Amino acid sequence: MKKVFLIAGLITTTMAMMSCGDKVRRDPGKVYMPDMAYSRAYETYASTENLDQKGIHYNALPVNGTVARGDMPAYSLQNDSAGYVASASVKNPLPALSVEDNTEAVRLYLINCGICHGKKLDGNGPLWNDGNGPYPAAPKNLLADDMKALPEGTMFHSATYGKGQMGSYASQLSTKQRWMVIHYIKSMQAGKTVSTDSLAVVK
Repeated sequence: MKKVFLIAGLITTTMAMMSCGDKVRRDPGKVYMPDMAYSRAYETYASTENLDQKGIHYNALPVNGTVARGDMPAYSLQNDSAGYVASASVKNPLPALSVEDNTEAVRLYLINCGICHGKKLDGNGPLWNDGNGPYPAAPKNLLADDMKALPEGTMFHSATYGKGQMGSYASQLSTKQRWMVIHYIKSMQAGKTVSTDSLAVVK
C-alpha cells in the first residue's frame, strides 16, 4: 500500500515539475476578434491626425439627419430672406399642449423670453422696465396687433435664427421646446390665460 502512495506521489511531483518547464506553451493561441481584444484606445478629445493618415475621416459629429431622442427633426429653412418669407407657411407640428406641457412652455418662456418681453408678454421685461432698465431699445410687445398677425412659423424662424436685436435661441431651446413656447405665446395672444403664479421666474 505504501508503494502505491509512493508511486502516486512521484507521478504527481513529476507532472508538477514538467508543467513548470519552459517547453510548456505560453501563447494563448488565436484571438477570434483581435480588433475587439486589442483595440487601439483614443482619448475623447485627442487629435485624429493618425486616423486621417490612414484615410479614416472622423469629425465626431452625428450623422446628418440624426435627431436627439425625444426631439423633433431639425428646422430645414435657411437663415436668409427667402427662408424668412417661406417660414410664414410653416405650421406648428405640435398638437395642443397638455396641462403639463403648457406649464413647461410657460417656464421656458419666463426663463428665456420674459427677461426682455416681460412676464405679461407686453415687452416690458426687467431689461427694459419702462425705459429704466439697461436695455437701450424696447423689446417687441408680443400682444401688439402686428405680433398677433405674425405667423407661428415666422415667429419660430425668428426664435431659431434671431431677428433684429434678438439673438438665436436654437442653442438654448430644442426644436420641440421652441415650438412649445410659440404655442404658449399664440395662446396668450388669443386671449387665453395661463397661470404663472407658481412660475414667477421673471418679475
